[in-house]
Amino acid sequence: MKLHRRRKLVTRLNILDQPIKFSPFVFSRNFVMWATVGLVGGFIAGLYWIVLLFLTEKAHFFTGWEVIPLMSIAGLLAGLIIHFIGDPGEMHLIVNNIRFNKGKLDPKNNPSAILSSLLCVASGGSLGPEAPLVQITGSTGTWLGKIFRLKGEELRSLTIAGMGAGFTALFGAPLGGSLFSLEILHHEHAVEYYKAIIPALVSSCFSYVVFALIINVGLGATWDLQNYEYSGVYDFLYAVLFGIAATFVGWMFIIVTKFFKKVFESKPMPIYVKTLIGGILLGIISYYFPITRFFGHYEINELMGSNYTLVMLILVLIFKIFATSITVTSGWRGGFIIPLFFVGTALGLIIHHIFPATNLTLAIVSCMAAINSCVTRTPMSTTILLATLTGFTYFIPILFASLTGYFLAPKIPFISAQSDRKRKDIF
Repeated sequence: MKLHRRRKLVTRLNILDQPIKFSPFVFSRNFVMWATVGLVGGFIAGLYWIVLLFLTEKAHFFTGWEVIPLMSIAGLLAGLIIHFIGDPGEMHLIVNNIRFNKGKLDPKNNPSAILSSLLCVASGGSLGPEAPLVQITGSTGTWLGKIFRLKGEELRSLTIAGMGAGFTALFGAPLGGSLFSLEILHHEHAVEYYKAIIPALVSSCFSYVVFALIINVGLGATWDLQNYEYSGVYDFLYAVLFGIAATFVGWMFIIVTKFFKKVFESKPMPIYVKTLIGGILLGIISYYFPITRFFGHYEINELMGSNYTLVMLILVLIFKIFATSITVTSGWRGGFIIPLFFVGTALGLIIHHIFPATNLTLAIVSCMAAINSCVTRTPMSTTILLATLTGFTYFIPILFASLTGYFLAPKIPFISAQSDRKRKDIF
């Protein structure tokens, strides 16, 4: 009798047109799983960030010529960790596992990912913590999925939810982080993974709350850009033009990375030798151009507040590209998204130096958006992430620049696993 009344009540309220077995709400045990992944992911990301900040502060004490031995030793130690504990892989391996390994990320490589990335990022490598965090939180989703005995798309969705938690914790944008975890998997057929959008959103929201509580952050922009005032439809044209310039720089980054990849793979050598050589080169670049050191989270504000000449800005842009490419190809562990935002900032400042009448904020944000979309093929999430990180509330100019970078990008993706076939042409 009770069941009959419940069914009748649901029908009258027009909530569902079918008999129900549990509840008239969308809420289910799946929500609990997604929330659990977010809570655990946010906690892991918070602890990781605290340790990273501590080590980075210690590394800041090393200046001048001291950065060369510091980064050399850090590179050697990171290589030894990878050699003896295991290779955690890079972003293309994460994408490959999601697409071709039934959505599984193996948590057994997490100790190596944590230790090697902390050494590489904290010592001053030109890569950010997003890739290691995504590996760790994504594999946490896989582990929890196995506990709940999930298979197929449900397991893949929980893994992607974990990835979204990692992206969100770093970037502070639940919508952008969850979209990024889907969009980076395949630049043409991201819709294949949109079944995971709600899991990723739920996980990202819980991850953000926990991460914010642990490191005590609030809402607001990360980078201090000047207020932007819309001046007319020509701003959309300017955004496209800035995007074209940034896409050209994106191509430069891809070509330089391909060159260094060939150099480091020209002769077989142990991973710790490659990371040692990479550390020496990065130390030399950091000695002459200290602002290119570290991944750019704080250095972007420093760059925007500097009074660098045009020549100096061009040199900073060039050597930041070199530093990021060397870091990527020499076996150092980390992600290249925030370093690309740094390069976009430098390019925006260069454009403003050459054409002072241009809007500086529009130039910087457009260049950030286009170069990241060119390399990562993520125009939608890049637009949302930058709107959050920069406080630039006008979505449309950013979207125009992002789409410009996306459609003018190389046909073969930089992250080779984004292709329909597994390729090793670039990265």
